[in-house]
Amino acid sequence: MKRLLSLTLAAALLAALTLPAAAAEESQDVRLAKVTALVKEALALDTEAYETFRGSLSEELAPVWDLSWEGERRSLSVSALEDGTVVSLSRWESRASAPASNEGGFPSFPENGGAENRAAAEAFLARVLRTGEAAELSGPEGASSLGGSGSAWSGTLVLNGLPSPLHYSIRVEDGLVEHFSRDVPETAAIGGVPGPEAAASAGEAEEALAGTLKLRLEYVRDPGSAKAVLRYVPEAGAHTFLADAKTGDLIDLTELEEQLRLGYRSAAGGANAAPSAKAADTAAEEAGLTRAEQEGAAQMEGVLPKEELDKALRAEGAYGLRGYALTGTSYESEAGTDGQAGRVLCTLRYARTDGGERLTRNITVDAKTGAVDSVWSSAPYGRAEKVTEEEALKQAEAFLKTRFPDRSLVLYQTDLEIMPWRTETQPYWHFTFAQGVNGLPFRGNAVHVGIDNADGSVYSLSSSWDGGVAFDDANGMVSMETALSAWAGTYEAVLAYRNVPQKLSKADPAQAKLLEQGTEYDYALRLAYGLERAENYAGVDAKTGAPVREERDGARQPLSYDDLTGSSARADAEKLARYGAGYAGGKFRPAKNATQWDLVALVYSLQGAALEPEAVEKDERESAYYTAYRLGLLRPAERDDNAVLSRADVVRMLLDAAGYGPAARLGGIYTCAYSDKGSIPAEGLGYAALAQALGLASGTYAGSRTATRGEAASMLCRVLERAA
Repeated sequence: MKRLLSLTLAAALLAALTLPAAAAEESQDVRLAKVTALVKEALALDTEAYETFRGSLSEELAPVWDLSWEGERRSLSVSALEDGTVVSLSRWESRASAPASNEGGFPSFPENGGAENRAAAEAFLARVLRTGEAAELSGPEGASSLGGSGSAWSGTLVLNGLPSPLHYSIRVEDGLVEHFSRDVPETAAIGGVPGPEAAASAGEAEEALAGTLKLRLEYVRDPGSAKAVLRYVPEAGAHTFLADAKTGDLIDLTELEEQLRLGYRSAAGGANAAPSAKAADTAAEEAGLTRAEQEGAAQMEGVLPKEELDKALRAEGAYGLRGYALTGTSYESEAGTDGQAGRVLCTLRYARTDGGERLTRNITVDAKTGAVDSVWSSAPYGRAEKVTEEEALKQAEAFLKTRFPDRSLVLYQTDLEIMPWRTETQPYWHFTFAQGVNGLPFRGNAVHVGIDNADGSVYSLSSSWDGGVAFDDANGMVSMETALSAWAGTYEAVLAYRNVPQKLSKADPAQAKLLEQGTEYDYALRLAYGLERAENYAGVDAKTGAPVREERDGARQPLSYDDLTGSSARADAEKLARYGAGYAGGKFRPAKNATQWDLVALVYSLQGAALEPEAVEKDERESAYYTAYRLGLLRPAERDDNAVLSRADVVRMLLDAAGYGPAARLGGIYTCAYSDKGSIPAEGLGYAALAQALGLASGTYAGSRTATRGEAASMLCRVLERAA
C-alpha cells in the first residue's frame, strides 16, 4: 500500500514536470502531488510509517490544500497553500504509556524544563515561515502548565520587521510539534502585504490620534471601599481611529468595522428566551426538619399568591399585559446576607401571539410586597416602529419616577447608543439612567429600562443599587483639557500592519467572488499607526490629574520577588514563580515562620490565582481554604489560620494533598536514614520516609522544628517534581 502510494505521487509529479503549464494547472492530481512534495520538503517529513493518504482542496481567496496521512496508532494533517506554505499541522501518535494522575488531584511540573520544546518550536518556525516573516516565542517555557510535559506559544507574526494582526500558535510535546496554525495574508486579508515604508511620522500620527480621544467626568467606585471618587473615564462607545502611514489621514476603524458587520448581520432575530427559574411552590412541614430547613421554610411565610400578584401587575398599564396570558409562575428564595433573611421572589411568565409571532414577557416581583424587581421580554425584530425614541424616553422617565420616586436619576448616554447606523429595528428602545450626584453620574448605581417600540410598554427592567456609597465632593477638579493631555500621554503611536475593512472591488477576481456572495467589505492589511500602551489605565483622577492604573487579573501571570537574595529557597521560589505559583505582592518573605494560612495560600496558587496572604479579602481566603479541603491538604475541623507549622506538619499536609497519605499511614513497613530518625514518632515515620524518597528532606529530618515559608516552597517543589 505504501509503495503504491509513493508510485502514484511520483507519477503525478513526473507528469507535472513534463506537461505544459496550462495542462498541469488543470490536473488536480498533479497539483496535489506537487504541493505534497513541497510540504514534505519544508517539514522534512518521513511518511513511510503511514498507510493511507488523501488530499482535498478549497478555493476562496486562495487555494488551500488539506493533506492527511493515517497509519497504525498515528495520524498527521497538514494544510498548505499551493506553493507549499504550511498553514496548519496536527499530529497524533499513540504513546506506549500515559502518565497516571495522582489520587489527590495535585499537579506536577512538566517532565522537561521547556528548553527542548522551545528549541523544537524555533526549528519548526524557521522551516515554515517565509522571507519577511518572523515569530518571537515569549518566555522560556511558553504557556507551560503544571501537570504536563508540553509547551505552547501563541502570538502575532512580524511582517517586514513590523507587528501584524496575523496570529500563530504552536504546541510542542516532548520535543515534537503536535500542533501549529497560522494566519496567512493570502486567506486572512485581501490585497496582499503593503510595503513597510511610512511617509507620515510617528509624531504627526500621535498628535492626530490624540485629538480623537474622548473622556467623560463621572463618579466611580473606589475599589475595596464604600466610597465613590471622581474620575475622567474613556467615553463608552467612542470610535477607534488609526492614522494611515502613507498619507497621514485618519481612519475611522469603528465605522468601517460596522460596515463590515452589516454585511453579515441577519435581519431576523429576537431577545433571548427568559431563563428558567427554580420552582419553589411546594410547602414543607416543619416536623422532622433541621433548624436550617425550618428557617428556609419560614422564609416563605407571607408570600402572596400568584393570582394576587398577577392582578396587581395587570392593574399597572406600564407593563402592557393586555392580551397576554399567564403561562407560569415560580417562587425562589434568595440567600440572606449579614444575618438577614433573603427576599422571596416570584417570576410570572406571560405570552401572546401577534400576527403569527410569539411574544413573551417575564416579570419578577418581590413575592411579599409585589414590588417589581425586573422585566425581560422577547419579540421579533423588524416590527413596525410605532413609538419614536423621543416618545420612548419620555415614557421611561415617567415610569421611573413612579417606580423609583426616591432615586435621583440622570440619563446616561454614550456614543455606543447614538451611533448613526441603526439599519435594523429592534423591538425596543434601551435607556440607562445612572444615579445623579452633584450633577454628575455614578453608573455603579443604575437602572436599565427598555420601552417596547410597538406600544410604549416596559419591555425590560433591571437595576443595580447600593445605598451605602459615600461620594467625594466635586471641588478642586482638573480641567477636561488637562485630563485629556494626561490620558494621551499614556499612549504612543506604533507603526504596524493592521486589519482594516476595505470595500471590495469587482476588478479583483477573488474579491468579485466575495461580492457575489453578498459581502461588500472584507479585511485588508494596511500600514498604519495606532495608539498603544504597555499598561492598562482606567482613567484620570479628577483631583490630581494623574492616570489611574488598572489592575489585571484572570490569566496566570509569572511572579517575581525582590527579597530572595541569599535565601537557600531562592531557586525553588523562582521556579514556582515561573508557573504563577507563590505569593502575590512582590515579597516572598522566605525566612518568615510558615502558618497554616501561608501554606494554604501557597497551595491555592497552583490553581492559577496567587494571593498576598497579608492583604486578602475574606471571600478569597474562604475560596483558598475550600480548595485546600478539596485537595486533602487539611480537613475543615483542622482549620486554624494562624497556627505555626512544623516541618513535619508541612510534609504531612503536602503528601496528603498529593495523594501519598494512605501509603504514608501504613504502619511497620518504613525505615529511613535521617540522623535523627530515633526522634520521629511512629505515626510520622511513613511520612518521613516518603519525604526522604521524594527529596523533601535529607540528612536531618527536624520534624518538630518550625518551618519557614522558604522551606515550604522547597518541599512543594520536590512534590511537584515527582514522577506523575
